[in-house]
Amino acid sequence: MSNVTPSWRTRWSGRSISLRLLLAVLVMIGVALPLAGMLLSHHYRNAATEAFDERLEATLNVIIAGVSVDPLSEQLRYDRALGDPLFDQVFSGWYWQITDQQVHTITSRSLWDQRLPVIDNEEVSARSLPGPRGQSLRTVERDIYLAPLEAPLHISVAARDDELKADIREFQRLLWLGLVSLGALLLGVLGLQVRWGLAPLRRMQANLKDVEQGRAAEMTTDLPNELATLAASMNAVLARDQRLIERGRHTAGNLAHALKTPLSVMRLLVHQLPDAHRAAWEAELTRMDSAVRHHLARASAAGDGGRFAPISLHDTLSPLLSGLSRLAQRRMLTLHQIWENYPRVHLDAQDIQELIGNVLDNALRWANHEVTFRVWVVDQMLWLSVSDDGPGMTQQESQEALGRGKRLDEQRSQSGLGLAIVADLVTLYHGQMRLQRAEAGGLEVTVELPVVAHG
Repeated sequence: MSNVTPSWRTRWSGRSISLRLLLAVLVMIGVALPLAGMLLSHHYRNAATEAFDERLEATLNVIIAGVSVDPLSEQLRYDRALGDPLFDQVFSGWYWQITDQQVHTITSRSLWDQRLPVIDNEEVSARSLPGPRGQSLRTVERDIYLAPLEAPLHISVAARDDELKADIREFQRLLWLGLVSLGALLLGVLGLQVRWGLAPLRRMQANLKDVEQGRAAEMTTDLPNELATLAASMNAVLARDQRLIERGRHTAGNLAHALKTPLSVMRLLVHQLPDAHRAAWEAELTRMDSAVRHHLARASAAGDGGRFAPISLHDTLSPLLSGLSRLAQRRMLTLHQIWENYPRVHLDAQDIQELIGNVLDNALRWANHEVTFRVWVVDQMLWLSVSDDGPGMTQQESQEALGRGKRLDEQRSQSGLGLAIVADLVTLYHGQMRLQRAEAGGLEVTVELPVVAHG
């Protein structure tokens, strides 16, 4: 058999809505905020660099305005003060240079014996370059023509860009710190929004569980418009199903009454037949009566107890047990009751009475001296047992007794529906039933049902 890997749609089809919304928000924040951060960082870097370059360009224009050539010696002269003492401090980080890259070169005092790299460019240009003592410089430069020199003069103004880079790094640090904080805040706020937005769904889920457990008759419609319409539709479906169940049970009861009279008439007619034919007819009528009663009893059972309001098991069974106790006394038998717990259970009263009544009636028919009925609860499971001191049953007889249409008391009575009906009821309530030999020597019927009410 080959293993088929489920697609991502199959894997995500059962994921919760909350998880989907939070993941969508997380993806949105994870994509939008970093993208916004990169754009803002890039814009600020460009803006800060342009402002720095404009300052250098202003200084460059001042230097261009102050440079001249001696007409006699044809030597460069620059005698205008820039008003910034950093240009006079050696290796201060602020420099200017005028050169034709041949014989004419003058520099600021701060440059000392070092020179700035030169790139010919008639237009104003800005670039980063290494400076004296490993300094990182930002320079603005251009070429000009000054008579009577034939070669162009290259004028450069440079300054350390450490402060510029530090300013950009500080901005980026604050920017990313702010974006991370904003992302965490958005994620928290949107998480609260998702929780608040899905609160009606959680309330609807809890309400539906109450309906399943029998604590509520229908879904509440005190919900947002979209969910209120859904709840109303669900209520309509629940009401229709309940009507169908009740109609089915009433129909089963009516059918039982309708069949009772014809079967009784047929039994009377059979007694008028010759002895040679009577036995075969009586056997067929008995089998027909057993089958009809079996299926009618199963059809009339309410089944799955999840939607029944919890009832007191002791109060529900008390009238039945009281009547059976009197029956036991008339037969010179003792019916013991052992209630280790008094649970509330999600059961239909008619179903549990029929289940216990059928098993106890059989035990009373077969017992020699006593019958014991015991009730206890283990881990929210209801346990019921009925044991007697009669002849008991073999394993094969137990299996046959659970077969469809078999009666537990075929040899002693012509009435009763048999253990098959009890087994059907147990199955409808998702329980289990076991037949085994009792300590007193007879049969012990043990039933386990997951119907104990919580709390």
